[in-house]
Amino acid sequence: MTAPVQAPAPTDGAPPPAGPRRRGRLVPYWLLLPGLLWLLVFFALPLVYQASTSVQTGSLEEGYEVTWHVATYGEALGDYWPQFLRSVLYAGAATAGCLLLGYPLAYLIAFRAGRWRNLILVLVIAPFFTSFLIRTLAWKTILADGGPVVGALNALHVLDVTNWLGATDGDRVLATPLAVVCGLTYNFLPFMVLPLYTSLERIDPRLHEAAGDLYARPSTTFRKVTFPLSMPGVVSGTLLTFIPAAGDYVNADLLGSTDTRMVGNVIQTQFLRILDYPTAAALSFLLMAAILLMVTFYIRKAGTEDLV
Repeated sequence: MTAPVQAPAPTDGAPPPAGPRRRGRLVPYWLLLPGLLWLLVFFALPLVYQASTSVQTGSLEEGYEVTWHVATYGEALGDYWPQFLRSVLYAGAATAGCLLLGYPLAYLIAFRAGRWRNLILVLVIAPFFTSFLIRTLAWKTILADGGPVVGALNALHVLDVTNWLGATDGDRVLATPLAVVCGLTYNFLPFMVLPLYTSLERIDPRLHEAAGDLYARPSTTFRKVTFPLSMPGVVSGTLLTFIPAAGDYVNADLLGSTDTRMVGNVIQTQFLRILDYPTAAALSFLLMAAILLMVTFYIRKAGTEDLV
């Protein structure tokens, strides 16, 4: 009885079968599938639904119907442009404040903290362990009338300057633009510090030593070496701070007044109180479009190769 003929073993260097090769090429796409499904269900579909809502007409009692009433966008912008402008100004002021406060802190953590680095990083992130609402409510106590903060500002005549700028009203800080900007700055400061620290930590310290060997002053070293190399962190931090601050409504609601309402407050009111869903959806899309335009312009003018 003859033995069965066996197939010859593949020689070295022979190409792998087509099946495993094809499956290997598909593995990255299978790994992307959960994220793509998440974006489809929780971002793309709600975006399409909101777009259809913005061009509807009707009422809550009679129901809404898609009539392609695009005039809602013009009406919403015409009625609420002060809130749009206020949102941009408050978010811009908070972003500038976060940059002025966050850059020295990130520089300290990256180059001077030593063995205290991890502890300081934990302290920066620690506010996230507390509710955003509770943190904002705490500022009502900090900025309360007759409190130590307001008393110190009065003693230093700081409120005289802020009153002249229109940021405060008399001897009060609460229910003023300054209180809203302070709340935004505090709540979004970690979003500025962490990207800045990551960018500064990547800078080779030998570059600073080389600048010193070339008799550069510390200010010149910072201006010519440190700051340009940290631009990716500056751009990332400003974007991560400005975008959520422009759409925020909690700080303006708890720390401000009717004169400090931002567009987020208007959208919340239209959705939950007035129940004018088309106007609320149109305002949401206008805010998103405005932020996209500003971000695109900013990245083109101040972006770096790491972001563009």
